[in-house]
Amino acid sequence: MITASPVDLLVFGPHPDDIEIGFGGAVALHAALGFHVGLCDLTRGELGSNGTPDEREAEAEAARGVLGAAWRINLHWPDGGITGTDEQILDVARLIRRTRPRTVAIPYWSDRHPDHRAASDVLARAAFKSGLRRFAPDIGDAWRPDWICYYLINDSAPESFGIDVSAHYETKRRALACHHSQFTTSTDGSVATRLTAPQFQQLIESRDAHLGALVGVAFAEAVIVREPLLRPHLMKEWNDPRADRR
Repeated sequence: MITASPVDLLVFGPHPDDIEIGFGGAVALHAALGFHVGLCDLTRGELGSNGTPDEREAEAEAARGVLGAAWRINLHWPDGGITGTDEQILDVARLIRRTRPRTVAIPYWSDRHPDHRAASDVLARAAFKSGLRRFAPDIGDAWRPDWICYYLINDSAPESFGIDVSAHYETKRRALACHHSQFTTSTDGSVATRLTAPQFQQLIESRDAHLGALVGVAFAEAVIVREPLLRPHLMKEWNDPRADRR
């Protein structure tokens, strides 16, 4: 495995373009804010209709540079073979323990693609086991992230909250464009797919624009969490009420 340095945010994607599709704006935002962000693709996408595995890894690395993430690795699991074997669980737990992220982002558990659903389950289980001190102590000290957040890839779902990515949306577009083997039919032997249709880019942007419009910004990406969210008070914006009385 490539050496991966400690990060604040660790984002996992089943295939080399999934992070950009669902969470590219959030990655760019956190990198711009100065957080250390690491990206991990589970497979090389070798079952995809277009692009070779080597091309897809190269495209993913180019997109990493655009987004500003500190590093990106690929676990080289078999495409279509995200099954939660002992070795796959160990791969993820080892990476989490090595990089000690405060937050881990993984795909939402309901999605049209079976690999995305499987990845959500396997990653959630591995992240939990990473925090058990008696689980595989030989791969490093136990580490439990503060939060597991879920992001959307293909589908929509009721969000727990949205992240304003308006200022970084052009960066998301440029990162997606790095995956030219997936979103165009310009290479020899390429075929038309759902991803190469212009409607797919429209689907991504319309979903982000819709949530953005609901919360009063241009673009927002959805985040889902399983835990109840705790707020310190009922005021939407905080102003010290005592200041007005002095």
